Amino acid sequence: MGLRARHKADRTERIIQAAAEMFRTDGFDAARMEVIAARADVSPGTVYNYFPTKGDLLVAIVAREVEEVLTAGEAVVAAPPDDVGRALAMLVNGYFDHSLVYLSKEMWRVAMAMTVQSPDSPASRDYVGLDGRLRGQVVALIAALQARGRIRAACDPVALGAVIFHNLDAMFRAFVTTDQSLQGLKAATDMQHAALVGLIAT
Repeated sequence: MGLRARHKADRTERIIQAAAEMFRTDGFDAARMEVIAARADVSPGTVYNYFPTKGDLLVAIVAREVEEVLTAGEAVVAAPPDDVGRALAMLVNGYFDHSLVYLSKEMWRVAMAMTVQSPDSPASRDYVGLDGRLRGQVVALIAALQARGRIRAACDPVALGAVIFHNLDAMFRAFVTTDQSLQGLKAATDMQHAALVGLIAT
């Protein structure tokens, strides 16, 4: 990486960190791009050049979260336990445990609302793309378990992975819109997966 690219990466990192901290402490609506710029030690113009809207900044934070859970999830997909329920729990609990590292529940609600209110915006399309990558990883885990003979051959891994992911997405949306605890979310997910595993496991 050249010097110019390193400087840009450093500025981007400082902006994302400043925004994440301010969104968490002050709330997304109250946060001002000019204050984020000051905290990141860059000009407001630089912030707007990298992230035209607060929504773009928020999705950049979501992207960081997703990239990290995808990286962690690769290890589960590469060497999952033979027990289907345990394998699903390892992958999904990794997603859930990391979900509040960079984002608060309010930040997740705002990000989700953007995809409904402005579905054609670049930020919304990026968010949907991240969801697609997570869904793809769930599909990859199902395929890996099926290749080991742990899931019935008649199951379509793409369809099954999509069903599991979309259920997780719905449960996560309920989590961020209520006072449900992280442990409560994981317990509810494990209970539903146990019923599903009884139908698909060999």
